[in-house]
Amino acid sequence: MTTTGGPPPHHAPPPVARLTIAPHTDTVRCIDGVWWPHSADLLAELPELLAALPFDWPRISHATVNGAPWPALPARILVEGHVVRLRRTTGRPGPDTVCLVSPGHGRWDLLIIPPDTPEPEAVRMMAEMARTGELAPA
Repeated sequence: MTTTGGPPPHHAPPPVARLTIAPHTDTVRCIDGVWWPHSADLLAELPELLAALPFDWPRISHATVNGAPWPALPARILVEGHVVRLRRTTGRPGPDTVCLVSPGHGRWDLLIIPPDTPEPEAVRMMAEMARTGELAPA
């Protein structure tokens, strides 16, 4: 019989998604919230993002990221037992975004705060989105 010394290995919990959704209003907006991922590894970050979405949002089946920092992606990944189709675009002008789609229910566009953004700046952007539903100019 083999035994190991010491306590069992401790695994740190996964990081919590840093996400702010704009307040609900009847106003149509271009950006529905902001997301500050911990890294540019979408395969690791997307499940955390989807788990952090408001409970009343329908299941997301498609995610399209816009921006050059994202590496090549598979066509789909399994998230909490369901398939999410992935797409990456680089030709669309504008800031980095992720578009989340639930067929028959709608789409939500989130501005992506780059992972290496200094914390005070990212926190300010997220607070402004939570307060007003808009981003203040830099």
